[in-house]
Amino acid sequence: MLSRTPSRAAAAAKLAPAGQRHGLARVLSKAGVCSRTEAARRVLDGRVSVDGRVVRDPEFPVVAGRQKVLLDGLPLTAPRRLYLALNKPRGLLTTVQDEHGRDTVYQCFEGAGLPWMAPVGRLDKASEGLLFFSNDPEWAARLTEPSTGPLKTYRVQVDAVPDAALLERMHAGIEDEGEHLAAHSVQLLRHGERTAWLEVVLDEGRNRHIRRLLKALGLEVLRLMRVAIGPVPLGELGKGQWRELSEAELNALQVASKVPHATERD
Repeated sequence: MLSRTPSRAAAAAKLAPAGQRHGLARVLSKAGVCSRTEAARRVLDGRVSVDGRVVRDPEFPVVAGRQKVLLDGLPLTAPRRLYLALNKPRGLLTTVQDEHGRDTVYQCFEGAGLPWMAPVGRLDKASEGLLFFSNDPEWAARLTEPSTGPLKTYRVQVDAVPDAALLERMHAGIEDEGEHLAAHSVQLLRHGERTAWLEVVLDEGRNRHIRRLLKALGLEVLRLMRVAIGPVPLGELGKGQWRELSEAELNALQVASKVPHATERD
C-alpha cells in the first residue's frame, strides 16, 4: 500500500536499502533531495562527502547502510513523499530549466514551498492537461514503465473528420523513425464540417506519439489534452492549478500499474 506519510523506518529504507551499491549521484536522487542531474552537479561542486571525505565523482560507489553521506555537511533525510497532479497549460515546457529561458511547468509551483519534484512522464509544449509530479523516483518508474504503466486518455482535436477506416488505422498503428506508433483505442467523440474531436487512449507514450501518428495518417492536431492517467481524471482542476493525489487515487494507480496491458492486437 502506498503511503504519502511513510514512517521513519520506511523513509530510511527508501533512502538506502542496506548492502546495495549505487553511484553517489543516484544515492542523492533516490533520497528525493534533487534530480540525478542536479545531484551530479552538487557532487562536482564539492558539496557532498562520504565518510568524512569530499567526493567529486558522481559515479563514486556507495554501499548503502555502511557509509555516511553528507550534503552541505548535513545527513541525507528523506522529505515527505509527495504525489501531485497538475493541469499543465499550453506553452509550458516540461523541464526544470530551459537554456533559451522559455517558461516551464515549474512556474506553476512558485511560492508553494515544495521540495524537489520531478515530472512523471512528459507533455510537449503545445499539449495540455494532466501531468503528475513526485519526489518518489521508484513510484515514478512504476508509472512510466511501458509494459505495465497505466493507460493514458487524451482528447484530440484534428483538422478533418476521420472515417471508421482511418480510426482503425490509428489502432493498427504505423512505423515512424523505427518505432511502432499506435493507439490502444480511439473513438470519434463529435465533429463539425471540418474538424473533429477524438478520444485517444495510449498504453505507452513515445515522444510526440499522437502527433506523429496522426501526421503520418494525414491529420493535423489542433489541440491535444490529456484528461486521465489510469483511474485518475483531470476533473475540474483549473489551468495551472495542482493538488495532491488522494490515498484512494494512489492505491488505484498502484493496482493499475501492476496489470499488463491487453490490447486487441495481442
